Amino acid sequence: MPNSYHTDTQLERTRRLHQLLKELPDVCSDYFLSIEQITSSLTRLSYAYDLKLFFEYLSSELSKFNGKEIRLFTAEDLNRITKQDIEKYARYLSYYVKNEVDEASAESAVSREYVNHEYGIKRKYASLRGFFKYLFSEGLIDSNVASLVPLPKLHERAIIRLDIDEVARILDVAETGQDLPKTYQKYHRVTSKRDVALLSLFLGTGIRISECVGLNIDDFDFEQNAFVVTRKGGKEVILYFSDEVADALKTYYQERKEIETLPGHENAFFLSIQRRRISQRAVENMVKKYSAIAAPLKKKISPHKLRSTFGTNLYRETGDIYLVADVLGHSDVNTTRKHYAAMAEDHRRLAAEKTVLRDDH
Repeated sequence: MPNSYHTDTQLERTRRLHQLLKELPDVCSDYFLSIEQITSSLTRLSYAYDLKLFFEYLSSELSKFNGKEIRLFTAEDLNRITKQDIEKYARYLSYYVKNEVDEASAESAVSREYVNHEYGIKRKYASLRGFFKYLFSEGLIDSNVASLVPLPKLHERAIIRLDIDEVARILDVAETGQDLPKTYQKYHRVTSKRDVALLSLFLGTGIRISECVGLNIDDFDFEQNAFVVTRKGGKEVILYFSDEVADALKTYYQERKEIETLPGHENAFFLSIQRRRISQRAVENMVKKYSAIAAPLKKKISPHKLRSTFGTNLYRETGDIYLVADVLGHSDVNTTRKHYAAMAEDHRRLAAEKTVLRDDH
């Protein structure tokens, strides 16, 4: 039976997409219909937000459109867009201001500043390229000007992950609460078993945060040390965990069985303090809280960084990049090759150790 959490998530994304399409030109609806079978609901929703931002740019920044309402843009308008217009879009993405309704008052508008760095700009350009490719292939525009603008060059990011001693430290902090600020101490007694189980699952299996929060009680088989995880696109696979991870999960599960959840959350494995399925934001904050103590020099440790830690360690132990790709759920092994960075760093450390400046003998 399909995981209800993931089914509900897909439905919510579809609802949000339909709402966004009401704010976009009619030609966008045809475009999203054309990619429905080859993209995920999350991808389509991201594209819709990106296209809305592009049309906001056209309306507010280009005098040729003079504040035209987004819904009223036509294919003829898009045919007037030049290569230079799209090049200027990158500058707009680097910094722009939007007037939005203040959620607190629900009436007064507030100005919010937005900044995109090179990765964000590249993703938004990629969304735009797909849209213009569709327009050109359908004969709605005379030329695909978006294809003439090169994607921004990306600077390689350093891969941040936890070292072996930091892995042990973060689990120790989650278990004992040692060195936690006083504001966290009062909650630690309630959440420690859950937090150790969460961290152990990330570090021991490399699952994604979206996969983790969607786990249900009946997804686990503790006799086999296995669980069913719903991957991107809704595909279900069976993953296995070690005895150490099993101990952490079973310890939490004994506590979890005694909790009376809110209606609709009865089958959720990981619960929040509010007795509902834990959210991605709560998990991110939990990881940030413990990593700040366990690895203070490594900023922005996230569940994804714990996933990278697992992938790196698995590759170290096996040397099998295809195994790592399979367990992490990567459809392309090239995505997994980033874990080679850890090996390169080991070689650099070895080079430093072998360099002798003074011979004591």
